[in-house]
Amino acid sequence: MYGTIESIMMKHPKDAFISQDHLNRHWREYNYVTCPDYDEAVREYEQFEAILKQHVPDVRYLPADERTGIDSIYAHDSVKITEKGAILLHPGKKLRQGEPEAVRDYFTSIGIPILGEIQGEGLVEGGDVVWMDERTVAVARGYRTNDEGIRQLRELTADVVDEFIVVPLPHGNGPDECLHLMSVISYVDKDLAVVYSKLMPIFFRELLIQRGVKLIEVPDDEYDNLGCNVLAIGPRKVVVPAGNPVTIRLLEQEGVEVLEYKGTEISYKGTGGPTCLTSPLARR
Repeated sequence: MYGTIESIMMKHPKDAFISQDHLNRHWREYNYVTCPDYDEAVREYEQFEAILKQHVPDVRYLPADERTGIDSIYAHDSVKITEKGAILLHPGKKLRQGEPEAVRDYFTSIGIPILGEIQGEGLVEGGDVVWMDERTVAVARGYRTNDEGIRQLRELTADVVDEFIVVPLPHGNGPDECLHLMSVISYVDKDLAVVYSKLMPIFFRELLIQRGVKLIEVPDDEYDNLGCNVLAIGPRKVVVPAGNPVTIRLLEQEGVEVLEYKGTEISYKGTGGPTCLTSPLARR
C-alpha cells in the first residue's frame, strides 16, 4: 500500500452525490456529519483530482449507477485488487451493498478479471483490509467486516498471501461509526506508518514495531479530522487532508513529501479521506 501507483480508480461527486437536492435528501441516512455543499464538493474534488493526475499516469472513473448511493464516492470499500484479479467485497453498511455489482460491470468493461467475491452472510469492506507487504495482509474484525467475510477472504487470497492477520477492532463510538482498520493505520513506506494507537490492538501495534515499522502518532484532534487517513501515492509521497499540521510536520521530518487538499465536503463530512476516495488498481 506504499508502492508507486500506476493506475487508480475514483468516482466523481457528479456521479455519486448527483446534485444538491440528492444530497439534501440522503445525507442523514448515510450518517454524514452534516450535508455536503455540492458545488464546493466538486471544487474540492477537482483539486484532489489534479494532485493525483500529476503523479498517477492512469486515472479511471466509475460511472454513475442507480444501484449505488452517495457513499460510492468512496471507491475503496467495494473491491480489493490482487495479482490474480479483483475480489469484490460485501459492505457491512447495507446502503452500500449495491456497489460491488457496479464495480463488477465496470471491471468487465475494461478487462480487469474477477478473482472472486464475498457472498452470503460474509461482510468485508475495503477499509478493513491492509496489505502490509506483497505477501502479508491484515484484516480487521469489526462492525463492517465479520468472521464469515474474513473466512471467505482468507480462502480467496490463499494463493497470493503467506501471512493472513486478523485484527479485532474496538467498539469505538458504536456500530454506526465508520471505524476501519485503515482509520488507525496508513502505510507511508515499508518501514513507516501513520497511526492512531488509542484505537489499535496492542498485539498489532507491537507487531508493526517488531517488523521494523516506525510509527507516526496522530494527535486526537487531527484523528477526528482524518489525519490518520493518508494516501501513499509512492514511497514517502503522500496525499493528506488539509488541517492536520502536526501530522504533516512529523511526516516531513521523516523525509516524506506531503501533498494537501481541502476535503471538508468530500472527506470530513462523509468520514472518508484520500485512501477512501481512491482504489489503486496497480502499484509497483
